[in-house]
Amino acid sequence: MLLAEGLWYNTVMKTPLVAIIGRPNVGKSTLLNTIVGSSISIVDDEAGVTRDRIYADTTWSGRTISLIDTGGIDFEEGSNIYSAHIKEQASLAIDIADCIMFVVDGKVGLTAGDEGIAKLLRRARKPVVVAVNKTDNKTLHSNNFHEFYSLGFESVIAVSCTQRTGLGDLLDAVISNIPLPAAASPGLEEARSVRIAVIGKPNAGKSSIVNKLLGEKRVMVSEHAGTTRDSIDTPFRFSEKNYILTDTAGIRRKRSYEAETVEHYSVVRALAALRNSDVCVLVVDATEKLTEQDVRLAGYADEMGKPSVICINKWDLVEKDTFTMNGFIKTLDRDLAFMPYYKAIFISALSGTRIGEVMKTVEFVLERSRTRITTGTLNTLVQGFVATTPPPFVSGKRAKLMYCTQVSVSPPTFALFVNDGKLVPPTYLRYLENCLRNSVDLTGTPVRMLLRNRSNKEET
Repeated sequence: MLLAEGLWYNTVMKTPLVAIIGRPNVGKSTLLNTIVGSSISIVDDEAGVTRDRIYADTTWSGRTISLIDTGGIDFEEGSNIYSAHIKEQASLAIDIADCIMFVVDGKVGLTAGDEGIAKLLRRARKPVVVAVNKTDNKTLHSNNFHEFYSLGFESVIAVSCTQRTGLGDLLDAVISNIPLPAAASPGLEEARSVRIAVIGKPNAGKSSIVNKLLGEKRVMVSEHAGTTRDSIDTPFRFSEKNYILTDTAGIRRKRSYEAETVEHYSVVRALAALRNSDVCVLVVDATEKLTEQDVRLAGYADEMGKPSVICINKWDLVEKDTFTMNGFIKTLDRDLAFMPYYKAIFISALSGTRIGEVMKTVEFVLERSRTRITTGTLNTLVQGFVATTPPPFVSGKRAKLMYCTQVSVSPPTFALFVNDGKLVPPTYLRYLENCLRNSVDLTGTPVRMLLRNRSNKEET
């Protein structure tokens, strides 16, 4: 995948999470979409994969952040049937964030709902940037804008999604409120526990798998979908190594639940657990075959750069004469064409069939994600790939590939120095990645390919 330089920052260090908070209809989702679509650098969806987004990565001033969209918080009594969950919703969203983008409506002006949310945010002691949305020149010079300073937050930024103004100032304020993380030393990285995020749709068997791996009923298991509402961390040891299993809430399609319910925030927290994990275990219900949501979740793991194990659970319940393992693999090959490196295992958490393969496969894909290739070996391989199939002509010109080097692991990330990155189409990068995978075992892990202009080291 072609990435800008700032976007592989999140594969090395934890990406800060910025929660977008506010009342209903103040333009939170529009603001997220405008920021993502108007700047900067963004990880594009792979062809053939459609995802319902409640988060998006973007870069600004060389920093990568994850923006998280949240449901509108309404303090009006009896406004909806979920009003009893409002404080729980807000606390969950605020809890996972490194910074809060508090969106208000500049046209409507300050409301009691805004003041109620501000009280919650002040108690949380998190950095807050107020985005006064829908602010045109007339609103900017009216009392409607200036009254938002009374909320008590230092950063109050006027923005307009329709006019695409103020976005740079807003992102500057957000970045300034997030301190640069200290890089962990190699020794500490090796010693810390490996985090495994277990994700999947409701009732796919995530908690049952966790309990089997732990050898005890540490996590609540129920036949009813949605039993796990939060992400649950459990440390354990395997092969004399320390691991942390994170059982997450089942993730449904966004339109399958109301944004105002606590389940929305369970999804946000589950995605945060995936973001902070070292490896992903995606649990698929074999009796439902591979669904669109399963593909979407695999896409999340892929774009976050996480090595993944796809556990086809409840395989004991499948009628083997009508739907064989080969048939399921063909389905995986077709629907997961955007991640042909996938590693799948067929298990039954209920009977314990092949449950021992889960951790063995986790260790396998994790090791692949930490693969390092020496610069000499890498250049020998790449030169061979180029000799076999040179870059195509683009506008009558052909790119010259100078050399390649590996810049990071987890996932393996390679910088390709060329004379002009604009002459290298994405299809050729995919060709190089496929050739590399045929030469080096990178099963189960994404790979990142960066383009750098040799003349001025400019990233493309």
